Amino acid sequence: MSEHVDGAEPVRVITERCGRVLLIRLHRPSKRNAIDAAMTAALDAAFNELDDNPEIWCGVLSGGRQNFCAGTDLIDGPGELTARGGRYGVVGRFRTKPLVAAVEGFAYGGGLELALASDIIVAGRSARFGLPEVTHGVVANAGALFRAHQRLPLNIAKQMLLTGQPLTADRAHSCGFVNDIVDDGTAEQSAIATAEQIAANAPAAVQATLRAVDAVVRRDDDRGWAHTSEAEEKVRTSNDFHEGLLAFREKRRARWRGN
Repeated sequence: MSEHVDGAEPVRVITERCGRVLLIRLHRPSKRNAIDAAMTAALDAAFNELDDNPEIWCGVLSGGRQNFCAGTDLIDGPGELTARGGRYGVVGRFRTKPLVAAVEGFAYGGGLELALASDIIVAGRSARFGLPEVTHGVVANAGALFRAHQRLPLNIAKQMLLTGQPLTADRAHSCGFVNDIVDDGTAEQSAIATAEQIAANAPAAVQATLRAVDAVVRRDDDRGWAHTSEAEEKVRTSNDFHEGLLAFREKRRARWRGN
């Protein structure tokens, strides 16, 4: 087991080898694994290891037994985009190895976008998936604006993006977003088992398959990121953006002005 950490920053990500599988576990439980700059740097390092180590054939991304990830730390921010991984060191990455997400508890905002960047999702029965950005006066900026409707029916994706209301694990499974639902507390173990099934196959064939699928599915990513940046810039110049962040800091309901 190893801990990816930047300098004297507290541990944000723990990695563990399970044979040919690399387990990458978010580790900021006091903040429900909200992503700050230290976690972005640690995730980038962990995913570089997944991509570059020829002895590793599959990855698992987990938040542990309580919560997957509450998204961006709205107070401290997620840090800069990384060269290979983009936002969070993950969501802009063209991975060479398959990734299974193990989701317990909340996968909200950027946490759901981490799941969207994965290939397979295993969820505990009590897991919840949400995109609450509009309730804070911001927009989803880590891929959901163009990826949510790839993995969910368009009307369900729009409902999540526009209302900010979450889906239960059962609903997400019935929509085809979640692959498997398991007992609470066992998502990580089950995701590792799925990753081991993948890693038991010929790595050249698995990686060639992943590249071929992603070449088609992600061919419009550049346009998606451009439209996301445009939406984010428009929101950031609004009074509602500042009101949303202030209300979040003050733990009160926002008073929207519509401009």
